[in-house]
Formats: sequence, C-alpha cells, structure tokens
Amino acid sequence: MKSVRLSPSLEARLKHVSLTEGIRPSETMRRAIARHCDEVLGATLDARLSDIVGVVRTTGGRAGRTGVVFKRILRRRR
Repeated sequence: MKSVRLSPSLEARLKHVSLTEGIRPSETMRRAIARHCDEVLGATLDARLSDIVGVVRTTGGRAGRTGVVFKRILRRRR
C-alpha cells in the first residue's frame, strides 16, 4: 500500500474524473499510474521521439539528411 498527498486542486480533479467515469478514485489513480509507466517504460526512444524526428524540413546543405541519420542512430541503440 502506498500513500500519496495531493494538492486540493489535483484532488478536486481526481474526484471529478472518478465521478465522470463512475469509478473509485483509487482505480482512477491506478489507471493513471499504469498508463504513465507504460508510456515511460514501454516505448523505445525512437517511438517516443517520432513526433519530433523529421519535423524540420530543409532545402539541403549539411542538414539535409539529419533526420535520416538520426533515425538510423536511434535504431542501432535499441
């Protein structure tokens, strides 16, 4: 068993979510913790950075292939 102290505003949000979903606050917290752990531990670095890698488009020069090279480096680090 763990104990967590919440700020009044976070506790109010927790109660609101629990009422909206029709579940106990403890179940809401368990789901949130599980989801956060899955996000942090479950995804590879390249998957976590996929929304960032390759976003910047260039017209060439030295930065023309950085996205391709960066993806290749991330794949090797798995």
